[in-house]
Amino acid sequence: MKYPPRDSDDVVALIDQYPLCWLVSAGASGFGASPLPLLAECDADGSLVALFGHMALSNPQVALLRAQPSALILVNGPQGYISPELLGNPVWVPTWNYAMASIPVDVSFVPDETRDSIERLTDRMEAGRAAPWKVSDAEERLPKMLPHIIAFRAHVRAIDGRFKLGRDESRTGINEIVGGMDHGPLRDWMRLYNEDRLEKEIEA
Repeated sequence: MKYPPRDSDDVVALIDQYPLCWLVSAGASGFGASPLPLLAECDADGSLVALFGHMALSNPQVALLRAQPSALILVNGPQGYISPELLGNPVWVPTWNYAMASIPVDVSFVPDETRDSIERLTDRMEAGRAAPWKVSDAEERLPKMLPHIIAFRAHVRAIDGRFKLGRDESRTGINEIVGGMDHGPLRDWMRLYNEDRLEKEIEA
């Protein structure tokens, strides 16, 4: 693959930072695509083995996945247009940088883990807040809500990470680009992938 991640940890970190992924599948009745927040599950070595989430039973994609469990998860990380105005080279042309991944999976529904999927996702998203909200805070509503939701685990078959973050730019070029960019997630990832080539005076 072109623009591979430095290691598998970067894909896990990307999912953690950008949990809203696209789950794409196809079947006899057509295509299905749902944006769903997912949690990365890793083995003892830290390798990504599954993505865990839930969806509404009313989602037509449930039937598609029950009939054909093969699917593709698209992880959408930071991205942005890189303008020539950032560089001193008059013949440099624009490009688009990004950190993303496509992950072929086999989906299995795990209805017994539905509440767990909601609690785990909520705890992850509420972490660090002054007064984290918990699923149990809405305990009275859960008996009516849970029967309409189903958890699933997407077992990873392969990982295609695409981290186009300036590694193919010259040393001068990447310093000009990162030095002139607005602060934000894309710049942070570009700094990470080029930390050995950036001048010390470029602020984090």
